[in-house]
Amino acid sequence: MKANTFKPHPWHGIPTWENKEKNILNVFIEIVPGDTVKYELDKKTGYLKVDRPQKFSNIVPSLYGFIPQTYSAEALADYTKGVLSRPELVGDEDPVDICVLTEKDIRHGDILLEAIPIGGLRMIDDNEVDDKIVAVLKDDAVYGHIEDIKDCPELVINRLKHYFLTYKQIPAEGETAKCEITDIYGKEEALRILELSQKDYQSHYND
Repeated sequence: MKANTFKPHPWHGIPTWENKEKNILNVFIEIVPGDTVKYELDKKTGYLKVDRPQKFSNIVPSLYGFIPQTYSAEALADYTKGVLSRPELVGDEDPVDICVLTEKDIRHGDILLEAIPIGGLRMIDDNEVDDKIVAVLKDDAVYGHIEDIKDCPELVINRLKHYFLTYKQIPAEGETAKCEITDIYGKEEALRILELSQKDYQSHYND
């Protein structure tokens, strides 16, 4: 009866993979291009909440959300420490973020969709591991054929990079940016990041 009464929590109640063999992810979308407010999941209730109004002109250039039952903690941080030779890094203790490319004009978040990972941005935010997986909407007419980020238009990736390198930045003289993108990686590395983030999720939320 309860299963029919209450909707599942977007982070904890939905599986990471809709079809693991075909690399089809379940994705919860929080914000869309055109949003002037940054929404984010309230981890306790599962509802979207207002994180902050966008103070400047930064607009997310893709659908943006997170991957259910993933978490950035010890396993992902240890791996990234080794890749970058930076022992000071820690996980950001959030589900792994994802950008979903599509030609469609999806006008609001708080939705689930199916997407296929093609790569990612290895992002460090104030010494916290904050990977951004890049995916394409399943069956999308324009982006759906892309299998690896190397085949994605460079302009699209540059827009994503610019957004994440500036979206927290307040124009001020002498300001030091806290966000950095150390590299762009392809599909196989994205799958590795997802595997590690699932391991972290199981370690912290096994119940």
